[in-house]
Amino acid sequence: MSKILDGKVALVTGAGGGIGRAIAVAMARAGACVVINDVGVSLSGEGGSASPAEETKAEIEAFGGKATINTDSVADWDAAQRMVGAATGRFGRLDIVVNNAGILRDVMFHKMTPEQWRAVVSVHLDGAFYVSRAAAEIFRAQENGAYIHMVSTSGLIGNVGQANYSAAKLGVAGLSKSIALDMQRYNVRSNCIAPFAWGRMTSNIPATTPDQIARLENFKKMTPEKNAPLAVYLGSDAAKDVSGQIFSVRMNEIFLMGQSRPLRSVHTAGGWTPESVRDHAIPALRPAFYPLDRSQDVFTWDPC
Repeated sequence: MSKILDGKVALVTGAGGGIGRAIAVAMARAGACVVINDVGVSLSGEGGSASPAEETKAEIEAFGGKATINTDSVADWDAAQRMVGAATGRFGRLDIVVNNAGILRDVMFHKMTPEQWRAVVSVHLDGAFYVSRAAAEIFRAQENGAYIHMVSTSGLIGNVGQANYSAAKLGVAGLSKSIALDMQRYNVRSNCIAPFAWGRMTSNIPATTPDQIARLENFKKMTPEKNAPLAVYLGSDAAKDVSGQIFSVRMNEIFLMGQSRPLRSVHTAGGWTPESVRDHAIPALRPAFYPLDRSQDVFTWDPC
């Protein structure tokens, strides 16, 4: 890999395993010094250990890369300040923030508790804001910086049993667009990646029917490392004019995902009544309605 990130410093949250680890390692190979943030908790957010981060650091240092560890939680404002401080304190600067840390508390909406809702939203959405905001002053002062936020087709398209996760990830997509708009004057860019990858965040996919089993086997082919090249590119100066976009990576495919725009309109000179909405507006708009799709209903072909 070329040293496309030579001289850069990257902070990668949730870098102890899976996609975060793959991105951290790839950025180090591309020349960046890396802050490995990971609290070492389970998929549901329980426990805590520095060992996953230590494994990532050891892998980076084995090929001569530079890395340091931070074990603060993204779900805390002060902790986010500390992890950004770990970058500037150890390496003297910060150029790239990858908001990847996440947990799952999957349950059907009508059974979801406030704790299950808050836990997921706190890590994904609050965490993305806290870490991004902590880095904002540095990026503004140096008039350069790149945010890369990991989102999900569960939010962009939809999924069953993930109301908390879907809402949080779609919120992160909105946050990214707002950052891109607000900070473009400082040459700071913000983009999203919706990854397809086998790991902790997908290992609980149900597999009881033949179709589900076949889909799971295809998922296992999509390793976390497949997402790293795009992330490295987005963090580089080569992507200086790419901002406010949502990408998706599925094995060797890269998609540019759509963003909400008007599809179809109806108008009446005299104003609408509930009855005319029923009789005219909805029948005219219905052909453009979105079905209740899930990600697998939209990505119907095998990954390649």
